[in-house]
Amino acid sequence: MDILFIADPLASFKIYKDTTFAMMREAQRRGHRISACEQQDLMWQRGSAVMAHVQDITLTGDAQDWFAVRGTRQVALRDFGAVLMRKDPPFDSEYFYATHLLEQGERDGARVFNKPRALRDHPEKLAIMEFPQFIGPTLVTRNPEDIKRFHAEHQDIILKPLDGMGGMGIFRVGPDGLNLGSITETLNRHGAQSLMVQKFLPEIVKGDKRVLIIGGQCVPHSLARIPQGSEVRGNLAAGGLGVALPLSARDREIGEALGPVLASRGLLLAGVDVIGDCVTEINVTSPTCFQEIFDQTGFDVAAMFVDALEAALK
Repeated sequence: MDILFIADPLASFKIYKDTTFAMMREAQRRGHRISACEQQDLMWQRGSAVMAHVQDITLTGDAQDWFAVRGTRQVALRDFGAVLMRKDPPFDSEYFYATHLLEQGERDGARVFNKPRALRDHPEKLAIMEFPQFIGPTLVTRNPEDIKRFHAEHQDIILKPLDGMGGMGIFRVGPDGLNLGSITETLNRHGAQSLMVQKFLPEIVKGDKRVLIIGGQCVPHSLARIPQGSEVRGNLAAGGLGVALPLSARDREIGEALGPVLASRGLLLAGVDVIGDCVTEINVTSPTCFQEIFDQTGFDVAAMFVDALEAALK
């Protein structure tokens, strides 16, 4: 089978931890042929199918020069057995437009994972609103007075932009309310943008757990991203320490409730972030942590993913 990965530039991959690389490696191991392109390489013209300018690649096994280009071509998305959308956030206007091109590709006959409409319908911060039984006190607003009232009620809060990634733009404000006004102005751009405010969960000291759901089923281990030093963010990109843990009973309850719902909407892979007993985000654009879990536990997440991909194509 020919598989197209739409991703960030290949030269930017850190292959020792990159989840897209782990997917590619497992796909090639099974005999599938791999191609890659960037979001900007998608193209549509009236009278033809959605096309992409792609590189056909082979993984070399060399840690430095990890891929070789067999050739380049322009090809219709429908000519691939599967198209995997693995572009990292942010979910900006260009990402939004790409989902529409991919959806047109589906009309042409392409099989796209995660499903483009589902990517649009599940913004990673706001998707939690559908599952209030699993989340902590949360507010979405652009109104400073709403934020002041929420802070007065909960005292210790986290504020974050709706389009952030990797812990970018996350602030904690304690009971003294120090800098709440200035942080609000920074994040809501003086009332122009909405933001999310959540009650601070002290369980973050034990980690922000990534619970992976593949084909509606939970991976049996989470990756707890544990803040280091005085940092409040557990994100690996912000210096958090990743520790693989067996799923707790609550993790499994959350995964078993959300998994079938997300899978039914075309989300083959999702990463549910859990602090303590509460879901804080549902990641669907390019969930990670495959290699960290494999390295620490031996559970082959990439193999589970490719199993689910192959099953979805039958």
